[in-house]
Amino acid sequence: MDLSQARHAFVTGGASGLGLGIADALAARGVRVTLADVNEPALAEALAARGDSLRGVVLDTRDRDGWVRARAEAEAAFGPVDILVSNAGIAPNGRTFAEMDPESFDRIVAINLTGIYNGVWAFAARMAARGRGHIVLTSSQAGLVSAGPGVGAYSVAKFGVTALGETLRIELAPQGVGVSVLCPGYIQTNLAANTVRIGGDLRQGSDALPASDLTSADVGEMVAEGIAQDAAYIVTHRQVWPSVEKRMAAIKAACDYRLAR
Repeated sequence: MDLSQARHAFVTGGASGLGLGIADALAARGVRVTLADVNEPALAEALAARGDSLRGVVLDTRDRDGWVRARAEAEAAFGPVDILVSNAGIAPNGRTFAEMDPESFDRIVAINLTGIYNGVWAFAARMAARGRGHIVLTSSQAGLVSAGPGVGAYSVAKFGVTALGETLRIELAPQGVGVSVLCPGYIQTNLAANTVRIGGDLRQGSDALPASDLTSADVGEMVAEGIAQDAAYIVTHRQVWPSVEKRMAAIKAACDYRLAR
C-alpha cells in the first residue's frame, strides 16, 4: 500500500510496546493514528507526548460491542480506516498443557487469537467495500514453529493468527486489500507487566526474556516498510529460519514418504 495515500490507521495494543512503535512509524509518514488499548492511564500518557495526529480509544479487544463503539469514534474523528494493525496480546504463561488451568488457556486464546480476529470482523468488510486498505495481524515466531514447553497455549493462538492472516490475504487480494502477518521475536517491551495487569498468569521467571537488539521503534519501521511492500510476512529476527526450515523438512519428509507408498 502506498503510505502517502493512507489517511487513518487503527492500532490495538497501541499505548505501549510494539503497538506504539508501529503507531509512531505510521504517524511519522503522515498517517493519522487511533491508538486503542485497554490500559487507559498508559493511553493517556502516550497521547500526552504526541501531537494531534494521534488520538486514543479504550478497548478490550475481546469485546465486540466495544469494537463497534471504538470504530465509530475513530472514524468520526479521522475518517475511514485505511490500515488496521490488530496487535494487542498477552505473554505465554510458562505452563505446560498438562498443568495449566483451562481459564488460563481460554484467556490466552481469547486475547491472542479471538481478539485479533475481532479487528478483522470490525474492519475487513469495510475495507473490501472501498477497494483499498491494509491489515497487519501480530502473530509471533511462535506462530511459525513451536517454541517448546511452557509456550504451548500461546503458540496455539499465534499459529491461528498466522493461518488467519494467510487465508485473509487470499480472500482480500481481489478487493485490493493487503494483509501482512507480523512475526516478531524477542523485543524488550512491557508485555509481561501488561499480562499480569489484565489478569493473566505468569510462572515465576517466565517474564525474563533474552536480551534483544531490536526496539519497538525498529519493529515499527519494519512494519511500515512491510505495508508499503505488501509483504505477506514481516519477520523481525532471521535467526528463526533454521527452526522453521527443520519443521518444513519434517513435513516434506512425511509427504515424500506417502508419495513413495
